[in-house]
Amino acid sequence: MAGGSSRRNEAAQPRPFEAPLFDGFEGATFSPSGGLYYRDNPEQRAGCVEFQSAVTHRSAGALKLSVRPLWGGESGRSERAEIWERSRLRVPYDCAVWYGFSVRFADPVPQDATRHLIAQWKREIGPAAKGDYSPFFALRLVRGRLFATVETTLRPGDGTSDGDDAGHADAGMAAASTPVWLRPEKHQMRALVATDPRWGALDGQPYGARTGRIRVTDRGNRLPLPESGWIDFAVMTRPGPDGSGHVELFANDRWIVTVKGDIGHDDPGLGPRQYFKFGPYRAAAKGEWTLYFDNFRRSLHATDILGSEGLSALAADAC
Repeated sequence: MAGGSSRRNEAAQPRPFEAPLFDGFEGATFSPSGGLYYRDNPEQRAGCVEFQSAVTHRSAGALKLSVRPLWGGESGRSERAEIWERSRLRVPYDCAVWYGFSVRFADPVPQDATRHLIAQWKREIGPAAKGDYSPFFALRLVRGRLFATVETTLRPGDGTSDGDDAGHADAGMAAASTPVWLRPEKHQMRALVATDPRWGALDGQPYGARTGRIRVTDRGNRLPLPESGWIDFAVMTRPGPDGSGHVELFANDRWIVTVKGDIGHDDPGLGPRQYFKFGPYRAAAKGEWTLYFDNFRRSLHATDILGSEGLSALAADAC
């Protein structure tokens, strides 16, 4: 009897990825309840992590993450100050999970056209995988403009009007298709799914092709401007390179976009879990770039992440 009871209790225990995570960065180091850490590698040595209380968002503390020049602007180099989820807490790749965090851009906001990311969601890459896999979802910056992208594997016919929409029964799919940047050297395709109000034709030049494999539903709101102060993001990710992928993006509790379709990668050697990391990540450059982060949370349930306005919007859409 005792043995059977013990087995039932073990079965009832949540798996590590099912437990909600939260860190308000109010102490001198990462909270055990957040499951976060700063990873030590050569690119991360360009970064600086500070637990501080001078710039915060509805809490007693916040992270200050900065990158400084490390490689003298050398081409092909990167500089990072990213915070990672601990491996044992990572979520299965095909599972839907909600993330929330607040970010504030320090002055000056970078205005150049090179790579700048503030948060990214990726699939684990095993030792047998070939290639460099970009994040399946990312929040990025170019010329001081904030935007979001979704990545998937490049297929034959992508980006051509004949091949891209031929597999879809909806005759209007071509008109509603999503702008993409074809990256054959990486065997990947990057879709532009959300932008801020200052976004212009010059900013979107790489995204000159179209796809029906990634479908975006505009929810009537743009991303906030980087200079607008604290931005609270809420993101649901469920990768699905087979067409079952689903991403929801909210900012300041306002629904920005829903993205569905081919999201992520399914190449040989990739791992079984997704993971999230946040913080400044750029191509090697001059000068220092600083972001503040606060109120990290992760849960399998939207009610732990969104505010009342966001939850009401989701409920209304489900009716």
